Amino acid sequence: MNIDLTQVDAIVARVGTDANLTIPVLQEVQEAFRYIPLEAIERIAATTDMTESQLYGVATFYAQFRLAPVGEQIIKVCHGTACHVGGAEGLTESLETRLGIRNGENTPDMKYTLEAVACVGCCSLAPVVMVGERTFGSLDRRKAAAIVDELEERKDAK
Repeated sequence: MNIDLTQVDAIVARVGTDANLTIPVLQEVQEAFRYIPLEAIERIAATTDMTESQLYGVATFYAQFRLAPVGEQIIKVCHGTACHVGGAEGLTESLETRLGIRNGENTPDMKYTLEAVACVGCCSLAPVVMVGERTFGSLDRRKAAAIVDELEERKDAK
C-alpha cells in the first residue's frame, strides 16, 4: 500500500525529531492513517534521531498502536468479567455473523473492524459494545447486530 509520505514529513516537522518524541510521533501517524504503516516507520527513521527498531519496539509494546490497517469504524466487544458473564461471547458471534468476518478482522470494504477487548470500564452496563466513543450497553445478540444496522442507516442518511 502506498502512503503519502508528505503527511509523515509534516508530522515529524510539527512534533519533532528527537528520540524522546517517539510516542507522540507514532500517535500522530496513527491518527493520520488509522494505523502505522511500515513505510512511515522507515521514513521517520530516515529523517529523525529515532531508529526503525526503536519505533517498531514502541509500536509493538503499547496496545494503543496498530501496525495493520483497520476499518473506518472499530467495533469493540468487551470481554471483561461482567461482560463475559453477561454474554459477550454471544455478542461477538452475532457481530461476526452480521459483518461476515471473524474477531480481529476487517470487512472487505474496510468499513468495520471487529475486536474483542479485555475491558472498557462500563461494568454496570454489561455486556457492552463500543463503536468509536459511543457505548452500547445491556445488549443481547439481536441488539448487538442491530448496532451495525444503525451504523449503516446513519451512513446512508449522510
